[in-house]
Amino acid sequence: MRIAFLGTPEFALPSLRMLIESGHELAVFTQPDRPVGRHKTPDAPPVKLLAQEHGIPVFQFEKIRRPEGVEALRDFAPDLMVTAAFGQILSAENLSVPKYGCINVHGSLLPKYRGAAPIQWSVIDGETVTGITTMQTDVGMDTGDILMQEETEIGPDETAGELYGRLSLIGAELLKKTIASLEAGTLVRTPQDEALATKCPMLKKEHGKINPSGTASAVHNLVRGVNPWPGAYALLNGEPLKIWKTALTDRDPSGSVPGTLFGSEKEGLFLQCADRPVRILELQAPGGKRLDAVTFLRGRNICGSVLT
Repeated sequence: MRIAFLGTPEFALPSLRMLIESGHELAVFTQPDRPVGRHKTPDAPPVKLLAQEHGIPVFQFEKIRRPEGVEALRDFAPDLMVTAAFGQILSAENLSVPKYGCINVHGSLLPKYRGAAPIQWSVIDGETVTGITTMQTDVGMDTGDILMQEETEIGPDETAGELYGRLSLIGAELLKKTIASLEAGTLVRTPQDEALATKCPMLKKEHGKINPSGTASAVHNLVRGVNPWPGAYALLNGEPLKIWKTALTDRDPSGSVPGTLFGSEKEGLFLQCADRPVRILELQAPGGKRLDAVTFLRGRNICGSVLT
C-alpha cells in the first residue's frame, strides 16, 4: 500500500519501522529541524533520521495544512495516511487526499485523554490501566471513530518515559493489525462516546511543580508522570530542587507541616505530605548532578527544611 507517514518523535519510530518492514511504499512528513543547545544547532526529528537511513523521501512543513503541504500530499497520492505523534492539526483538505483517509496511533484508551500528552497525564492522574487506540482521524481533536484498542497496566512505579516506550511498541503492533484489517475489508469503525470524553493539556514546565500539601500518592504520581520531561521540582530556600524518583511508604507521618524534609543518611530522605510521607530516592540540586538521596545527604544538611 502507498502510505504517507506523519510523525516526529521517538514514539513514532516503531510504527515507521513496522511499515518499512511490511514493504509499504512510503513518504514521510515530519516537523522542521529545530535549534537545540547553546549553539542552537539544528536537530532533525527522529522520524526524519530513520526515513533517511532507508532512502524514504522526507517532507518537512511548519504547518502541513497550508497549501504547500496539501500539494505535497497530493503529489505523493497516498492510499492511506498514518499519523503517530505528528504534532500538528490536519485540515479537511489534508484528510481528503488519501483514498482510505487517515489512521492515527494515539497513546490512550479513547475517548479518555484526548490531547497532546495522554501518556504523561494518565500517570499523573494515577491511572492503573491505559493503552493504545487506532483511530480514523477527523478534523476534531482526537474525536474520530475508534478502529482498534489494546489495554496495558501501568506499573505503580512506572514513569511516563518508561510507559511511553512500551506504548510505542504496542502502537506499532496495533497499527499493523489495523492496516491488515483495512486491506481485508473487515475493519469496523466505532464512534466515540462523547459523554466519556476527557481532555488533557499540553505538558509545560510549570506542570512539574510539586504541591507538598497534596497526598503522598499525588506527589508520587506527579514525579513519575513528568519524568523525564519536564521533571518534578519544589522550591528549597527559593531555589528549584528537582526530585526524580520517589516511592510510597507505610512510614507514619512525622508530625511536621507538609513539605518538611526529614530522615538521615542511614534511613533515607522523606518528604511529609498531607497524609503521610513519601520517600525521595533521587534528587538534584541547582547546577548539581542527579544523585541518590543517601549520597545527596552526605554533602547537604537539608533535613528540617521545608519545600514550597
